[in-house]
Amino acid sequence: MGIIKTKAMVIAEHNMGDYDKMLTLITPGLGKISCAAKGARRPKSSLLAGSQYLCFGEYILYKGASSYNINSCDPIEVFYNVRTDLEKLEQVAKITKLVQAVTTENQNSYKILQLLLNTVYVISNLDKDLRLINSIFKLRLMYILGFAPRIDKCCNCEEKEDLEYFSFKDKGLKCKICAKQDKGAIKIANASVKAIKYAVLAPEKKLYSFNIPEDSIKELEIIAKLYVDEILAQ
Repeated sequence: MGIIKTKAMVIAEHNMGDYDKMLTLITPGLGKISCAAKGARRPKSSLLAGSQYLCFGEYILYKGASSYNINSCDPIEVFYNVRTDLEKLEQVAKITKLVQAVTTENQNSYKILQLLLNTVYVISNLDKDLRLINSIFKLRLMYILGFAPRIDKCCNCEEKEDLEYFSFKDKGLKCKICAKQDKGAIKIANASVKAIKYAVLAPEKKLYSFNIPEDSIKELEIIAKLYVDEILAQ
């Protein structure tokens, strides 16, 4: 038991009782935790801002025998532009739902939190295609979790040229010869291949600094969704 000071982001909130909330926080060192915010729904509560969905701030927590409670919070960013745009809010909701699905308590989640903050910031402040952002986020998240697709060579024969297909069965790019033996592999454009590689390898601050044609956005959206589904089904 004791007092813990940590930065965190609220990725889910639920009302509890007449005035309280139960929050799900993603933190750098504690992983995903559930935390009670007593009296947070009272109009003059000091926890009012810090207990809102998507709030990123510095939290003072009290850890009891079996649960966490918020003592105080100093909000750093509340992502107001996301809250006032339904389309952006829907995309961010999908992202935070995925983060909830792949994180646990006592997990080192520094890189996941960094990716989440970067992604929500881009959605909030920049005029980027939301489908592209969502797809890049998924692929980068899988990389952080240790499930990066094979992108440097054919995941079957290790050929480095003519990587024109993506295999969900073998989790990576395939050359056109090996793809003939994989009925589930799909042919993708060169721009899509480059986008997959960039999503995995790019520096964090430049992750969303590119655009691709509409056809490739659609391809990347399909690949990212099916790839994540395949990984989560394991």
